[in-house]
Amino acid sequence: MPNSIPTSAPDTVLQVAPLLPALEGALAEHFHTVRLPELSDPAAYVRDHGKDVVAAVTSARAGVSDALMDALPRLGAIVHFGVGYETTDVVRARARGIDVSNTPDVLTDCVADLAVGALIDVMRRMSAADRYVRAGGWADAPFPLTSRMSGKRVGVLGLGRIGRAVAQRLDGFGVQVSYCTRSPVAGFGYRYLPTAEALAESCDALVVTVAGGRGTEGLVSAAVLDALGPQGYLVNVARGSVVDEPALVAAVEAGRIAGAALDVFTDEPNVPPALLGSDRVVLLPHIASATRETRAAMGDLTLRNVRRFMTEGVLLTPVPEASPSAH
Repeated sequence: MPNSIPTSAPDTVLQVAPLLPALEGALAEHFHTVRLPELSDPAAYVRDHGKDVVAAVTSARAGVSDALMDALPRLGAIVHFGVGYETTDVVRARARGIDVSNTPDVLTDCVADLAVGALIDVMRRMSAADRYVRAGGWADAPFPLTSRMSGKRVGVLGLGRIGRAVAQRLDGFGVQVSYCTRSPVAGFGYRYLPTAEALAESCDALVVTVAGGRGTEGLVSAAVLDALGPQGYLVNVARGSVVDEPALVAAVEAGRIAGAALDVFTDEPNVPPALLGSDRVVLLPHIASATRETRAAMGDLTLRNVRRFMTEGVLLTPVPEASPSAH
């Protein structure tokens, strides 16, 4: 049973953050699992029983802090439920011989689907039109004209798994796709631009799919938003940290960009009031991967990572490098 602490504890899997109920149940069924958030005194457990923990399972949002990592002397694996892992210091972990995994690939399609849907929404103002009808505005006047997406120039910031999936979907709309990454990606015919500012200047809409972390914090700056311009649209399905949120709020309020569709924010679940009050912004509650099918696949991959480590000492999907790069 989870949270039972025997006198001589077996190797323990520490659940650091709330997870899917089905995943929590499977972890408890197959391993001696302790759910840290449910303990009355988590610090006391870590102090007295941290030596029993060999694997930690956490969410992409929570990660594993440096302090917790240092308090678990036998920790060998940190398993993330989610594609992001910037909340865990992977360099620090690997210096201690701790490997780190995430759940890549299984959420790519859903995130890409939502990115394209959000782009259509903000350009055609579908959510705003829905509110217009519900408020009775249609009875008084036609809804204002919007902007078409087909045939436009769209920049994808980060051509990793999700960025490539977004670009491939956009191909079906006759969109001219450009992209920006640290270096050109072989095998794709899309136009490469070396900086986020150059990419924004060349397109009608910018879709952000680059990973979070220190290396991309504030990458979509005031200068990038100004380069996007008053006819340009921003879509962010990456991390809130990638966009300079105060600069975005100022750009929306001043009309320096045409609109934005945002699934992520700097201080979730808090959203700047100015964005809440703007009808040119589509606001989503971090749901890009939030489908039953994808979350089940993420849970299954998380469980398989834990099982592989507990039986063979290795992870099934270790993160590819010390710090997150483009998705």
